Amino acid sequence: MDTFTQNSLQVESIRGTDTGKSTLLYEVPDAESILLFVGTPHKEMQAENNPFRCIVTENVADAQKVINQLQHIFKKVPAAIIYRFDSAYESALSEWNTYFKTHQFLCSIPFFVYTDKGFDEMKSLMGRHTFIDDIITQEAWQVLGNKIAIVSKVKRMRTFPVYRSSTLRTRLYTRRFYSNFLKRSLDVALAGGGLLMLSPVMLVIAALIRLESKGPIFYAAKRAGRNYRVFKFYKFRTMVPDADRQLDKIKHLNQYDGQTDGPVFIKVSNDPRVTKLGGFLRNTSLDEIPQLLNVLKGDMSLVGNRPLPLYEANTLTTDEWVERFLAPAGITGLWQVSKRGKKEMSVKERIDLDINYAHNRSLRYDMWLMASTPFALVQKDNV
Repeated sequence: MDTFTQNSLQVESIRGTDTGKSTLLYEVPDAESILLFVGTPHKEMQAENNPFRCIVTENVADAQKVINQLQHIFKKVPAAIIYRFDSAYESALSEWNTYFKTHQFLCSIPFFVYTDKGFDEMKSLMGRHTFIDDIITQEAWQVLGNKIAIVSKVKRMRTFPVYRSSTLRTRLYTRRFYSNFLKRSLDVALAGGGLLMLSPVMLVIAALIRLESKGPIFYAAKRAGRNYRVFKFYKFRTMVPDADRQLDKIKHLNQYDGQTDGPVFIKVSNDPRVTKLGGFLRNTSLDEIPQLLNVLKGDMSLVGNRPLPLYEANTLTTDEWVERFLAPAGITGLWQVSKRGKKEMSVKERIDLDINYAHNRSLRYDMWLMASTPFALVQKDNV
């Protein structure tokens, strides 16, 4: 196999007849993380700031040989495996499924399917092959390091009892099929019905936003949800059009404690960037109606932990905080019901609430949180 970037590992060809050589890799520097890519590599992998040393193989059999080499010669495993979707995906994924069943230790390696297009249509693959952690596209290369850090920790919790007591591990990762099925069914039914009923309200809000200020009607930005899955998050625009570029100017107003290291959240009381109509939409939570589209697409659930902006999610990749990403992203949740609109809140308190929900979530708990949400919708402070 040829080297495809200056950052790549040099990998000896393993195609064709067996030459009798037992070593396929020349050298694996300890300082680099290894990314195993199956298929034709993407040009974005050649970026100078790519933190990974990439091994590329043409097929699943070659990839499994490389994993064996890494284990037995260099005492390492890949930081992640990425399979590039192609026409032979059914047989390839079946090979991976059989492989992981016979190599339980390797089930903790993050596994992603890369595709150039058709992202939404491929979500069903994750249901049929549970070892797949996410379907990623070209945009994922920008956040791949943090995504791998979070997914690897989550998968270690699932795979190795040493990371969690057996009681908690059972509560977190088993007996969830029917609960998840009912939760998704409820999400689709309520989100679809909600969009139909609220469509006249949405049209009025869209017209008012357009009349008040220039700029887009909807605010769309990247957010990180369960397992650090990045998706486009929708809301009605409540701020001036260039609000994101003004973020540094208002950080001194942050209502969270002003620590400079560790997790970072930014929430501003009476944010000067919020328009008059935007303040009303936020205080009544009407700005969040478009998130029902995210629920229908499967990016979010009605109940879960709030999806985070990437600059916030990037600070939560440690073992201490990563558990908040075990839960699905949601429109409402424990934090909204118990703390929405309140200024007296620390970063630790916010994350502890997210982790608490991740550990205790159930369909019954979700129903209680949804029933409690209307009482938290109208807030006194513009945050």
